[in-house]
Amino acid sequence: MVTSPKDNGLSPMTVLDHLNVRLAKPEDVATIVSFSAAMALETEGRRLDLDRLHDGTITLLKSPDRGFFMVAELEQADDHQLLGQLMITYEWSDWRNGAFWWIQSVYVDPAWRLQSVFRRMHETVMATAKTSPNVCGVRLYVEENNGAAQAAYRKVGLTPSSYAIFETDFVLARTRV
Repeated sequence: MVTSPKDNGLSPMTVLDHLNVRLAKPEDVATIVSFSAAMALETEGRRLDLDRLHDGTITLLKSPDRGFFMVAELEQADDHQLLGQLMITYEWSDWRNGAFWWIQSVYVDPAWRLQSVFRRMHETVMATAKTSPNVCGVRLYVEENNGAAQAAYRKVGLTPSSYAIFETDFVLARTRV
């Protein structure tokens, strides 16, 4: 169970002192699946097939050539709890002869929002990307009506792109809950 900063007696600055952003491990799968399902319901009104989501999460963890998950973990004494996650996937750019890292599946537990958890995850992604010679940039997409997420992304220095995304989705139904 995820506790809140208040329950832990932590101020935002103290949280950052105890926050570790790391690559996800197989033992994180259950939390990642629950965070991803909560994010889909909250942002797009979608109830995801949990078995498919679980399998997709496992597949990515076992296939670093497809991408990776990063998690924000609060470390206190012997207690470790995941507060947030994001997923990175790759897009090759022939124009740049490099790969864009796409940030996806961003989720911070509601009890920990506005505590700089996403900021720390984003800083870690950017620092890692900048030192990776084949990475030419970082992108993300956001649901067009998700104003809170867009504000958070602007706050860390991301800017809207001139591109619009179009798609044909073969898996997720277009119905809402």
